[in-house]
Amino acid sequence: MGAGAFRVGLVQMHSGPDPDQNVERAVEFVRDAADQGAQVICLPELFRTQYFCQREDAALFDLAEPIPGPTTARIAEVAREKNVTVVVSVFEKRAVGVYHNTAAVIESDGTLNGIYRKMHIPDDPLYYEKFYFTPGDLGYKCFSTRHGSIGTLVCWDQWYPEGARLTALQGANVLFYPTAIGWHPSEKEQFGKAQHDAWRTIQRSHAIANGVYVAVVNRVGHETGNIKGNETPGAGLEFWGGSFLCDPFGQVIAEAPHDQEAILIGEVDARRMEDVRRNWPFLRDRRIDSYAPITKRFLD
Repeated sequence: MGAGAFRVGLVQMHSGPDPDQNVERAVEFVRDAADQGAQVICLPELFRTQYFCQREDAALFDLAEPIPGPTTARIAEVAREKNVTVVVSVFEKRAVGVYHNTAAVIESDGTLNGIYRKMHIPDDPLYYEKFYFTPGDLGYKCFSTRHGSIGTLVCWDQWYPEGARLTALQGANVLFYPTAIGWHPSEKEQFGKAQHDAWRTIQRSHAIANGVYVAVVNRVGHETGNIKGNETPGAGLEFWGGSFLCDPFGQVIAEAPHDQEAILIGEVDARRMEDVRRNWPFLRDRRIDSYAPITKRFLD
């Protein structure tokens, strides 16, 4: 690796009914990614449990935890052990009645670098996140880590060019998107290919428009929201995996399959960013004097 380069690790994993076992499996994945040379490692969205937002159940608020808390403490141990930075997705209990979907950045010495709270909260069939999560109030964040400058957004944020732009403008070299997205089994045959293609395309476009690396980290497997034997009735969700890393011109460097756990390793290189931005100077040519209406909900 040259100066200004660092290796990232993307952990695509499935989650089972036991939260503690999921955390321990994540620890082993972090160790494995570090042993393969990763220096900054990202885990999927809400990996501690199966995706519980498939139902609205007030009892599931018991899954939330503070930051720092048990999950960040356990990941901090392996971060120190392997000298790596880790992006950790947590169901955060900020206060009684105030909960967030939060990405915590754990430094290689085990300290908490900072947090990002998911800004865009969906409400769709089997993705009932507005019931659980208060929208983030910290804005978009760039974190200066020992290994490099990173941004992290979360899942539904990945469809919004504004979030990617505002994170990139703060100097992030790579945008991490811990994610939990999949198919409704009844829709997969008719809509599945187009849904996945749109998801992949929009995130590659963030890389191109901003001249940054984009790292998307999805879970994989069929889930019914099973938390210690308590499942959501129905067909559940088939999480489509497909985690990938693309470069500042949207070229895919590494990509995981739809149906298997995987660790992806790739390099983030500031020299590649420099080359792309010099030849495709989108940031230079922005007409910032003309963009004020973007803050309106709709231009009637």
